[in-house]
Amino acid sequence: MAGTKFAYVRNFELPDPLLPDTYLVCRLDGHSFHRFSDEHGFAKPNDERALQLMDHAAKSAMIEFKDIMLAFGESDEFSFLFRKSTNLYNRRHSKILTTLTSYFTSCYVLNWSQYFPDTPLRYPPSFDGRIVVYPTERAIRDYFSWRQADTHINNLYNTTFWALIQKGGQTTTEAHATLRGTVSATKHEMLFSRFGINYNEISQRFKKGSVIVREIVAPESSNQGEYLEPPILLTHSEVIQAHDESPERSGASDPPTNIPPHSQSVDEGDGTPPFNPPRQKRSKAKKKTKLETTVEILHCDIIGDEFWLARPHLLEN
Repeated sequence: MAGTKFAYVRNFELPDPLLPDTYLVCRLDGHSFHRFSDEHGFAKPNDERALQLMDHAAKSAMIEFKDIMLAFGESDEFSFLFRKSTNLYNRRHSKILTTLTSYFTSCYVLNWSQYFPDTPLRYPPSFDGRIVVYPTERAIRDYFSWRQADTHINNLYNTTFWALIQKGGQTTTEAHATLRGTVSATKHEMLFSRFGINYNEISQRFKKGSVIVREIVAPESSNQGEYLEPPILLTHSEVIQAHDESPERSGASDPPTNIPPHSQSVDEGDGTPPFNPPRQKRSKAKKKTKLETTVEILHCDIIGDEFWLARPHLLEN
């Protein structure tokens, strides 16, 4: 390592910091999951167990990496939004990407048996990933709108495609040919008229994907600002006693701070110092209230304004 003649090889390592003051979006995608889903008998067009497992892995990643504010998942992919000011791993591209990808994959494998208790893993799954930087809130909202719109388009196609195969008796080639060039309205009509499927009644999970969000838990109370400590009041006789026992009379060098020094003149009548009640001490709260958060899984619209207006903290720096 350092100090040896071999240390020069570190000069070949190139720095790869991501642009500062930008949002980071890391998108993970299942590698060859068409084969993986067939090998493990995933239900078509949607296997809720597989989607729940993806949600579990994504939520675990958000709990582990506190700078992830939002995640969106569909099928075998998940997108993670890091807050704009994150300094995770000094914003090193390779470090963030490899760590998040490996952690997500590990969580997927670790929790497999919870969702597929009767289906052992036949071979290890893998995910590839990429990080894209976005400069503005508008770009972030458009990115997640793009992914959710893609979820709807894919699900409508797949739902109709598998209805043609499973209920219509067509082959995969015939089903693709039937759907070639069709628009959304045609697919809706085909599903309802031929197979009695009302697409609007299909689970929101399948149509809108999974939205995993870091929500702020409202604190019950806060102790911000300044507060007054209750004063300690002494009687006149206690003041006289404290004066008689003061270091000035006993020879001590450092007088205690809670007893005022005997710097004022003594009353000629009784030889006692004037009675000066101690002042109230003013101190500041030592700690700021720390916001608590929780990670929640939703299946809701994120294209419109309502979701974002209710959660301004997701895009705040």
